[in-house]
Amino acid sequence: MLDAAREGRRTALARLLSMVERGGPSARAVARVVHADSGRATTVGLTGAPGAGKSTLTSALCRTMRGDGTEVAVLAIDPSSPFTGGAILGDRIRMSEHVLDPGVFIRSMATRGHLGGLSVATPEATRVLDAVGYEWVVVETVGVGQVEVDVAAATDTTVVVVNPGWGDAVQAAKAGLVEIADVFVVNKADRPGAADAVRDLTAVMSLRGASAWVPPVVSTVATVGEGVEELWQAVRDHRAHLVDTGELARRRARRAEEELRAVVVARLVEQADGRFRGPRWERALERLSTRSADPWELAAEFLALDADDPGSDGS
Repeated sequence: MLDAAREGRRTALARLLSMVERGGPSARAVARVVHADSGRATTVGLTGAPGAGKSTLTSALCRTMRGDGTEVAVLAIDPSSPFTGGAILGDRIRMSEHVLDPGVFIRSMATRGHLGGLSVATPEATRVLDAVGYEWVVVETVGVGQVEVDVAAATDTTVVVVNPGWGDAVQAAKAGLVEIADVFVVNKADRPGAADAVRDLTAVMSLRGASAWVPPVVSTVATVGEGVEELWQAVRDHRAHLVDTGELARRRARRAEEELRAVVVARLVEQADGRFRGPRWERALERLSTRSADPWELAAEFLALDADDPGSDGS
């Protein structure tokens, strides 16, 4: 399937990404195949509050990138359906202009309730797109709150999108956006208050202290493509800065460590789930309900079980 995906067969690429989303042994098999052949793609995260125009801006950015002949893949992290758990596909609908463009691949992924608006499968899906040959991967988040630090941890460059009237400089600092943004975008800049938003963001940059990279503030009107070329240039400038300073390698090393931690935690959770049944578990619940043991004592007993212990599977 990976060979077929590299040859441009999108159905094969879609199947690989579906395997990643489902998790389990098939996802681990995909990870083993693609891991050694990834690490070349530049990843860009677009984040911000709901309604900031991230999807429209992502579509306009793809249009500008394609004008340069750049091929791009988009992971649009959508809210999950409460009935099926799948992506609602709203973001993908807003990017429908690229459906027939062979140089743009768009995939909607469901958050599945994951905190921060990023699917837990996103890093692996990004690696699949990387291994297939996409040099740029854009991750557009669902926009679930003020602080979407997950996107900063999962991408090389983080673009934070805000609107006019979003808040003053104090609000900006409180939101934590100063820490995660590499590029700021004031979208819908044709509305009143755009100049104030640019001024506030520029002023709050001083809170970052001395830095080799000062996040630029770009004004855009995504619906008509205004300012998007400047955004694309800012993203490329940041990429060049990361390479020149060695920060790209450092960021990716930190990201690899965090991902390994997340995988270890996920596997430990799987192992723990196997202990939440059987006579031993039932006895623990009885001791808890009769208050003959407290939760911390019982947890320590379960954690002390050796993996080879016959009771570790709940028997």
